[in-house]
Amino acid sequence: MSEVTVQTVMKGVQPDADNTAPSQASIDLYWLPLGAGGHCVRLNGRFYEAVAARLGRRHVCDLYHSALEVRVPEGRFVIEQAPIRAGDAADRGVVAEGTVGSHWAGRLRIFRYEVRRWRDGVIPDIAEAVESPQHLSNDPERARRLLALAAYVPTPVWGRDELRAGEMWNSNSIIAWLVARAGLDAEAIQPPSGGRAPGWNAGLVVARRHQVAAGKRKSQRALQPATLTRGG
Repeated sequence: MSEVTVQTVMKGVQPDADNTAPSQASIDLYWLPLGAGGHCVRLNGRFYEAVAARLGRRHVCDLYHSALEVRVPEGRFVIEQAPIRAGDAADRGVVAEGTVGSHWAGRLRIFRYEVRRWRDGVIPDIAEAVESPQHLSNDPERARRLLALAAYVPTPVWGRDELRAGEMWNSNSIIAWLVARAGLDAEAIQPPSGGRAPGWNAGLVVARRHQVAAGKRKSQRALQPATLTRGG
């Protein structure tokens, strides 16, 4: 992500009057129990984990969904993947969309998800967050980079492994990808004790691929001979 891109993303966002000091920047991670506030999702999650635990011959764990709160001198933002609902407010900072289950199902709103970079947004059911927030950084440049990257996060089909990362892609994959691509140690982040964050490792795998590809492109540009201008 170039500095130009970061500036473009933040263009037009006015600083808060009481939050202009660079030291006010922060990146915080929240762990929310899967299905918090919704019995259907919670029950489906428990069933999925019971089957996965049996197949893996391990104990059943609590499942968690992650979200980020990012503060920069320009304001406070919430980054989260969420389902698309008809009654949602129009100004919720949607920067990307994807499908759930399969591409053909994405023609229906109920089978689509969105990635939000929501200024002054809220994290639903934040009161149920566990061992949160986990503070990740106070670096304003990393915070701005993470915000800029939100619009470029991969959006393969939710619940499938289209990117061949070894596990399904979901909300945790998106957060892990963002944290890693922002230059933070996403591999050191762990869900609450006794819990799992399915999809987190998929985000790390894809982020590493993108970092390697970006490094190769940078090296190739450095090796290209300079173009001489007329009279130069």
